[in-house]
Amino acid sequence: MSRLPFAWRSVLAVLLLAGLHLLAGLHSTLQAMPDPRMPSATRVSRAPSELSISEEGIASWYGGKFQGRMTANGEIFDTNELTAAHRTLPFDTIVRVVNVETGAEVTVRINDRGPFVEGRIIDLSRAAAEAIGIAGRGLAPVLLEIIEYPEIKNYQIIQVASFGSRSNADALISRLAYAGIEARIETSEGGLHRVVLPEVPRDELERYRTRLEELGYANVLIREP
Repeated sequence: MSRLPFAWRSVLAVLLLAGLHLLAGLHSTLQAMPDPRMPSATRVSRAPSELSISEEGIASWYGGKFQGRMTANGEIFDTNELTAAHRTLPFDTIVRVVNVETGAEVTVRINDRGPFVEGRIIDLSRAAAEAIGIAGRGLAPVLLEIIEYPEIKNYQIIQVASFGSRSNADALISRLAYAGIEARIETSEGGLHRVVLPEVPRDELERYRTRLEELGYANVLIREP
């Protein structure tokens, strides 16, 4: 069998080299394509604490008689700080609040529970309300954007009841102890006595709520530590 001329051999070598480069590129492309059986970067399931969510509704603000009182997370309320109350977000969640009518925005930290008025989604401190221009009106439509979630602990606090009288709080402590439930009393600077179950594992929360309801305490407050 006769050998190919040198020119033809050069052409074949170039074609062979090009074919090898093409196969290598195809292999890299196939490797880069997402496998439908595996989660890609855009399909990774994340825990709720990692998700960025938004919520729209009416904002209000509070101050006045609440100044200096204990918030639901145990802090002393200061309406001059950039804080807010939300019904469900974990305490210490950082939220951007945007006035949808003007675009003014403020960043607040959740440290209280509320508002307990239908249609309202957040209760701002006076300072936060002034920052987005709603202190005079009292109410305004807003957009909430979660900036940062706190580290979620594996337990929550159940606030059973609160009393102005220490003796009433002590009586409830005794009644709960008789039912096999250990509780303690938190006393605010204003003299309010809260009876709480301090560290209830999240997976046992419903069991405790059911037991407390059986004892006549259906409207308990669930707090983050």
